[in-house]
Amino acid sequence: MILIFDLDDTLYDESSFVISGLGAVARLGEDVFGWDAESSLAFMREVLEREGRGRVFDRWLELHGHWSKARVAGCVKIYRHHRPRLELFPTARVVLEQFRGRVPLYLVTDGHKIVQKNKVDALGLFPEFRRVFITHRFGIHHAKPSTHCFERIRQAEGCSWGDMVYVGDNPSKDFVNLNPLGALTVRVQTGGHRNVVALPGHDAQVSIPDLNALPEVLAAHFQVPPRYGSGLAGDHRRDSAGLSSWPGTGPQTR
Repeated sequence: MILIFDLDDTLYDESSFVISGLGAVARLGEDVFGWDAESSLAFMREVLEREGRGRVFDRWLELHGHWSKARVAGCVKIYRHHRPRLELFPTARVVLEQFRGRVPLYLVTDGHKIVQKNKVDALGLFPEFRRVFITHRFGIHHAKPSTHCFERIRQAEGCSWGDMVYVGDNPSKDFVNLNPLGALTVRVQTGGHRNVVALPGHDAQVSIPDLNALPEVLAAHFQVPPRYGSGLAGDHRRDSAGLSSWPGTGPQTR
């Protein structure tokens, strides 16, 4: 088995990055113009809730009579380049610990190259994975639903599509092109897409409320007795011998 994860709203709450970035811009406003950072952040959060992300900085600068295209661009740069403080979902931390060293782990995530790298750094995830694929590094046309990065993983591992599992949250792009290839797709219903009704053919083969249910799904699919327990609060440090028979785990993997 080759276990591949999405990042945003799968392993951590993406809204925490958004608030972190708005806070960085609010602090800049205080440093440069003397605008109270706490009040600025509260205002930007109200705009975010009402209008979405697209016009937050415009509205904030307009409020203070300092709007310009250059200043909006500067806010976007601060937002993208700031060093966030992020935390994994508790279940994500335990799942990664449970499978670390037992099966090959990969991360495939869309988004701005610097933004996504900063997120992975902040979460301390680079050491957890054999490789982190930020799809935009290969060109935006290779972002999901493209299978480009998944094909690179398949070739590196010398495995079949049926050996691969992708765990994501967004049914608009995460699963639609992997399903016909035979990969197991798992939708974790956390984050902003949890209530989205997928278009025909777009949803994952399996949906779970959170990552706590993932080990049992994998055990059932690969016909491995869940001897290490399906509940993550249980004894997840048991002998991993039962995992050695999973496709893609064992001497043939690198």
